[in-house]
Amino acid sequence: MQPTILWVDDEIDLLRPHIIFLEQKGYRMLTASNGHDAIELVKNNHVDLVFLDENMPGLGGLDTLPRVKDVKPTLPVVMVTKSEEENIMDMAVGAQISDYLIKPVNPMQVLLVVKKFIHGKELVIGKQLTDYRNEFQLISELISSANSYPHWIEIYRKLSAWQVKLANNPDANLKQMLEMQMDEANRVFGKFIRANYLSWFRSDSDKPLLSPAVLKNKVLPLLASGQKVLLVVVDNFRFDQWKMVEPMVAENWQVEAEDVYFSILPTATQYARNALFSGLMPLAIHQSYPDLWVFDEEDEGKNLFEKLLLQAQLQRNGIDFSFSFVKTDTLKGLQGGFNLKELLANPLAVLVYNFVDVMSHSRTDSEMMRGLAADESAYLSLTRSWFLHSDLRELLTQAATSGVKVVLTTDHGAIRVKNPVKVVGDKATSTNLRYKLGRSLNYNPKEVFDIRKPEEAHLPKPNISSSFIFALGNDFLAYPNNFNYYASYYRNTFQHGGISLEEMIVPIITLNPIKR
Repeated sequence: MQPTILWVDDEIDLLRPHIIFLEQKGYRMLTASNGHDAIELVKNNHVDLVFLDENMPGLGGLDTLPRVKDVKPTLPVVMVTKSEEENIMDMAVGAQISDYLIKPVNPMQVLLVVKKFIHGKELVIGKQLTDYRNEFQLISELISSANSYPHWIEIYRKLSAWQVKLANNPDANLKQMLEMQMDEANRVFGKFIRANYLSWFRSDSDKPLLSPAVLKNKVLPLLASGQKVLLVVVDNFRFDQWKMVEPMVAENWQVEAEDVYFSILPTATQYARNALFSGLMPLAIHQSYPDLWVFDEEDEGKNLFEKLLLQAQLQRNGIDFSFSFVKTDTLKGLQGGFNLKELLANPLAVLVYNFVDVMSHSRTDSEMMRGLAADESAYLSLTRSWFLHSDLRELLTQAATSGVKVVLTTDHGAIRVKNPVKVVGDKATSTNLRYKLGRSLNYNPKEVFDIRKPEEAHLPKPNISSSFIFALGNDFLAYPNNFNYYASYYRNTFQHGGISLEEMIVPIITLNPIKR
């Protein structure tokens, strides 16, 4: 369909050169010399863009604008005026004007606006296609030559950036290219972890920042300098999810540092988050605080002692003051309500926010949620929609006026699993789909990363013969009984506990409030 532009100006005849110029470019032009006629034309025609004169006799541009929006709320309207007065611009912007041009306008200015609002989406899609095709080969070369953890951080940053850029791109082929490259990256990353993970515990050199060292390196130095800190731990929060919500966070906060760290294995809350708060690997927690460690097969909650573990870490580092600690799925559900002033009363305030993890698990259990987050693009869009209306965003907005510094991080990420891998275990074997802990595990060693001596990975074991296996890439572990049913049920769900870029390389962001 030929794009249609409506130009409204009481001196429309003087604009004839612009009208002819746009007609020659292939646009259907409608004209009106007053606001009333403009409204009728919008009612009776498909219009893609309106140029609206601000200063017309009778019904002026600012009065015409809301009436046009009443007829077609999504119609882009560009205000054209001789006035450069700030109050006129403020009123136009407040009335949801799409853009603003000052007379006299030249043809290229007009064409640029037309391309922006009529062809903007297809131009962006085309540019993204060209840019990603150009970078595809570069990323592929980085993947094939990666031999260190900084290389993998660089690769995952690039792939995450494309996940976010393409979240609103409808080109299925382009998304499939990115998905295939992500799968290939995870395949090679799995080999890297199998070859290097255990060596990170044999030496202090050449290893990434791991879960137990995060607070000591990123939070305790701030406290030592006298800075009040709000530590926000969003459970199951991927790096690309952070990039999706970053623009909303940036409305009130300046990013001082955008770092990542490697979640330990298993990339599951029980292990990774306890390591984060304790400053210790799980084996050391079990040995030093046996009452605070719960094994997989035990019925007791696995993350009931985070505050005590954090307190112990602070004391080991010579920090002996009170701190606030809140753990919740939603602030509005807290008993007695939520009080930001109370939370920030101490030098350190900790908020553990579980909603993203709840959202991920709900997607597994609910057909409706599966439909809302069918793939990575939908999952990221759902994350953005959640954060836009969340009480977490509201809390961060309020905290920006409190003189506190925010450290925003997570315990692990999640990956959309696609390929079932058979494993056999006894009744005491852990139930997680991305890792198994058990005594009599039967599996294909080529399909998993197995750790037969958990102590080498600083992991405790409930029995002397217990061992761990971890799923690689987008695999998930399923038992042979009812294999086809479980394979179908869990395929394309988001899981964590195993080895992938999404699960292991996670964000840790330091934020400073923007001073207004």
